[in-house]
Amino acid sequence: MHVFYTPDIQTKAELPEEEAQHCTRVLRLTTGDEITLTDGKGYFYRAEITTATNKRCLVAIKESIFQEPLWPCHLHIAMAPTKNMDRNEWFAEKATEIGFDELTFLNCRFSERKVIKTERIEKILISAIKQSLKARLPILNEMTDFDKFISRNFEGQKFIAHCYEGEKPLLRDVLQKGQNALVLIGPEGDFSEEEVAKAVQKGFTPISLGQSRLRTETAALVACHTMNLMNI
Repeated sequence: MHVFYTPDIQTKAELPEEEAQHCTRVLRLTTGDEITLTDGKGYFYRAEITTATNKRCLVAIKESIFQEPLWPCHLHIAMAPTKNMDRNEWFAEKATEIGFDELTFLNCRFSERKVIKTERIEKILISAIKQSLKARLPILNEMTDFDKFISRNFEGQKFIAHCYEGEKPLLRDVLQKGQNALVLIGPEGDFSEEEVAKAVQKGFTPISLGQSRLRTETAALVACHTMNLMNI
């Protein structure tokens, strides 16, 4: 099944230029062929191509198909981006395939990457929802300073994963099914002790993701999978 991302399909019966070129030039689909579209807002559309050129692809919608939410709550990962951009992209792809709702990149004290361009990550999220047949595109936020982020209101459970000593429950043991959840994942050098203390003061619960020491992107994916698995 060929799925194309068309965020404005309800007001414009045409594929975006990049999707149109992939449809007509790469896949060589043409007038009369049926394709599947998604607006990233919860709907799939069964459509027929009415006009196909090298740069444009117009369609006629045959059927709108609402996809019920695949989990009952809002799942948010906030992570410090890794120095290696490939690892951030890998996480974004795999987490979308598993399932989550929102991604925020954090600027922390020990962050090795202070700037991140979200355009490439956005494309990866789009590709991943198409591949995994999800009709909802995760929200992608710009990098946010740690202090500013933890001061924002969040209706739901709030957790911070860190490697400092002390008793910390496993995320799977304290996560409550059906409730919104936010998990903070630190940089390769971990959160600073001051950042952990500030988060706790703001209502975040320290948690563990297991006995192994994990890379940032692996920890973020474990948190994402745990939240998803507990809510399906």
